[in-house]
Amino acid sequence: MKKSLLLFAFIGFLANAQAPAGYYNAANGLSGAALKTALSTIITNGHQDKGYNGLWTGYKTTDIDKNYENDGSILDIYSEKPTTTDPYKYTPVTNQCGTYSVEGNCYNREHIVPQSLFNEASPMVSDIQFIRATDGKVNGMRSNYPFGKVGTATFTSKNGSKLGNSVSSGYSGTVFEPIDEFKGDVARMIFYFVTRYQSKLSTFSSGNMLGNSTFPGLQTWELNVLLAWHNQDPVSQAEINRNNASYTYQGNRNPFIDNPNYVSQIWGSTSGGGTTNPPTGTNCVNENFEAIPTASTSSYLTRTWTNSGISWTATDARTDQTITTKAITVRDGSLTSGSSANGIGSLTVTTQLKFTGSNGTFNVKVNGTTVGTIPYNTNVTTTTINNINISGNVVVELENTSTNNRVAIDNLSWTCYSGSARQAQNIASEFNETHALQISPNPVSNNEIFVKGETQNIKKAEIYNLQGKMVQAIDQPFKNTRNSIKIKSLEQGIYLLKLDASTLKFIVR
Repeated sequence: MKKSLLLFAFIGFLANAQAPAGYYNAANGLSGAALKTALSTIITNGHQDKGYNGLWTGYKTTDIDKNYENDGSILDIYSEKPTTTDPYKYTPVTNQCGTYSVEGNCYNREHIVPQSLFNEASPMVSDIQFIRATDGKVNGMRSNYPFGKVGTATFTSKNGSKLGNSVSSGYSGTVFEPIDEFKGDVARMIFYFVTRYQSKLSTFSSGNMLGNSTFPGLQTWELNVLLAWHNQDPVSQAEINRNNASYTYQGNRNPFIDNPNYVSQIWGSTSGGGTTNPPTGTNCVNENFEAIPTASTSSYLTRTWTNSGISWTATDARTDQTITTKAITVRDGSLTSGSSANGIGSLTVTTQLKFTGSNGTFNVKVNGTTVGTIPYNTNVTTTTINNINISGNVVVELENTSTNNRVAIDNLSWTCYSGSARQAQNIASEFNETHALQISPNPVSNNEIFVKGETQNIKKAEIYNLQGKMVQAIDQPFKNTRNSIKIKSLEQGIYLLKLDASTLKFIVR
């Protein structure tokens, strides 16, 4: 189940409430590399290495399912099916590996950052903050591949996790992609790793994911993937629970679970040359035109090429003109991308009119619909169109409105878009309104919510935690009773009850 960015302002408050008072004081007022270094010091202090075999003990408290089936089984991100029955379950200790040949045999220790990258050295090899209890077979299939967006899957686990070729911009090798429910979890574990061990990164292998310097600590393409996943899949209660248990076990915390805003404060304004624009996310596509064909460079032809998994077509175009290095120059034609996943938030491109001609514009189209214009003149001009905000698969086209002007195009990029941002704003707005409905008593008890007011015409009730995850939905909630709703057992905390267009806050103690 994809989490929305529901009432994002509450997230930092809720998560920070779990850390000891003053734990992050040394990071106050910092940003960028300085903040990353401060957090590294904080989470290094107090870290107790319990040894590789100690992970089995740790998992008895850190990796127990208290948020989905809530049945005491192992919470395995590679087999958990958030909305339906899991394909198999593991009993802690009893089902730990062992040998395996198929899914469901046993669970073992999955290093989200592969241990081969740091030669299985301590304390990394036993750091429970980024080592999860997962199915042995899926762990073996993931191997030491980086995380990214899969194009064609060569292996799919029983919960939908995939191995296959990368369609993430900037990398075309083999990648592993978890289901949407756990993409943010993976991102924040990797952010933890490159922060906790930033001083050692220069001695680690990259694995096509790690950077070799303290900042930013990740290769650009991987950083862009993880920033998008962090934004699309906010911190869950399961992550908060695991962070607290890991702190009890080994004495340090994941700061990106405690305070998700640290991610944007460190990496959010720039990601290795690509800009971000929260909450529209990070760059989905970066096209520098270095892969354009070089044959018949001064002739106006249809040019096609592929770069970082995205195909491109430029009509009535030449390839011999430059802005920074290579550029594509369009006359009476257009530049069109192939289909790109994850939508589009904002688009940025650099243009320059070549030879003779007059000032003009390109029409920018997304899936055939014009969303704005890009101006050009004889100066090198960089333009951004904000708030395009189209989700899903997108095809982007720049169409020259002139038939004679010859215009070079360079450094074209666009950010991903998460449509949940609008939903969050809408729900947050509703939350601030005054309603005739009221929950009383509040806090609630005995798994029952009593609602005062006109309820008979309400069609649907939805309950969200403050991380934006919907934990229960009920159609016609007041069909059999006019003033109460029976709910599932919920952990202590603050929740939101959405009744059609009204949203109410309630507390479970």
